[in-house]
Amino acid sequence: QVQLVESGGGLVQAGGSLRLPCAPSGRTFNTIAWFRQAPGGEREFVAAINWSGGSTNYADSVKGRFTISRDDAKNAVYLQIHSLKPEDTAVYYCNLVAGTTPLVSWGQGTQVTVSS
Repeated sequence: QVQLVESGGGLVQAGGSLRLPCAPSGRTFNTIAWFRQAPGGEREFVAAINWSGGSTNYADSVKGRFTISRDDAKNAVYLQIHSLKPEDTAVYYCNLVAGTTPLVSWGQGTQVTVSS
């Protein structure tokens, strides 16, 4: 089974930026997505990218501030977050998806904390 490892989280001031890498094992993927789970909340879809064609999809709540991209050479997917807000505080996860439905077991995620 494909495993995905998230990293890049940390404590950031509001208005700052972060780039979160997602490293999947293996070499054959269809679509990889980022999700997040805020304290006390449910896990929600954030963004997805089709590995072969590069098409992207974003949740309305993050359009304009989040950018998902992939690096074939590094076999990685990135989530770039700009203009961070306290409400972006969450654990961020990546996963293989069909649409926005996760397909494999969740990893540990990476914690993003935004201070006001």
